[in-house]
Amino acid sequence: MAEKFIDITLKIWRQKDAKSAGKMVDYPMKKVSTDSSFLEMLDLLNEDLVNKGEEPVAFDHDCREGICGMCSLFINGEAHGPDRGVTTCQLHMRMFKNGETITIEPFRANAFPLIKDLVTDRGSFDRIIQKGGFVSVNTSGNTQDANALPIPKVDADNAFDAATCIGCGACVATCKNASAMLFVSAKVSQLALLPQGKVEATERVLNMVHQMDMEGFGNCTNTGACEVECPKGISLDNIARMNREYLKASIIAE
Repeated sequence: MAEKFIDITLKIWRQKDAKSAGKMVDYPMKKVSTDSSFLEMLDLLNEDLVNKGEEPVAFDHDCREGICGMCSLFINGEAHGPDRGVTTCQLHMRMFKNGETITIEPFRANAFPLIKDLVTDRGSFDRIIQKGGFVSVNTSGNTQDANALPIPKVDADNAFDAATCIGCGACVATCKNASAMLFVSAKVSQLALLPQGKVEATERVLNMVHQMDMEGFGNCTNTGACEVECPKGISLDNIARMNREYLKASIIAE
């Protein structure tokens, strides 16, 4: 199949730093291959800007394989763009039309303060994980064989599905309340369903939810947009599970 090319106009949010005022800047691009990924297209833009002696557009990226969750951009009003089940690095230019204007913004939430251009600080997610997103088990050569712990297949499958969360923040950026419930519930569910996570289950959910609130994330109102925009399809069932875990832990803590 012959390679196709399109002409597009990018409207990109440019902001020098957190204290400076930002604005949308237009960048016309000619003959963009529809086979290129969205980040490859931005690389070409930055190469052109550098050659012109202009400041390149700052954006987050790392693995470019849909695994790390770094490439978090708000594209035409959608987290990670118009495709479904993909991150920005997996989005291809074939999803856009010739002559289209593409708006690119950073993820906007009080808990994701902007650093520069399209780069935000998502350290709030790290701090939530530090409050309990782990298990304190011996892994120094004296571990128990996994097959020695019988786990119902449905629990194992649900735990695996929750563990696919890459912490990109699309759920927060999409939610009208900037809620992190889907992210936190995925991390809580992943461990709450497995025997290794039972020991610290009570303090885990209480501490992680408390930290989520401390970071300034909004409340969940069950709109469901987070699940729709999540590149890994994390289910709202995890939020229900976390609510049950939180209620149970609150009663035990009393």
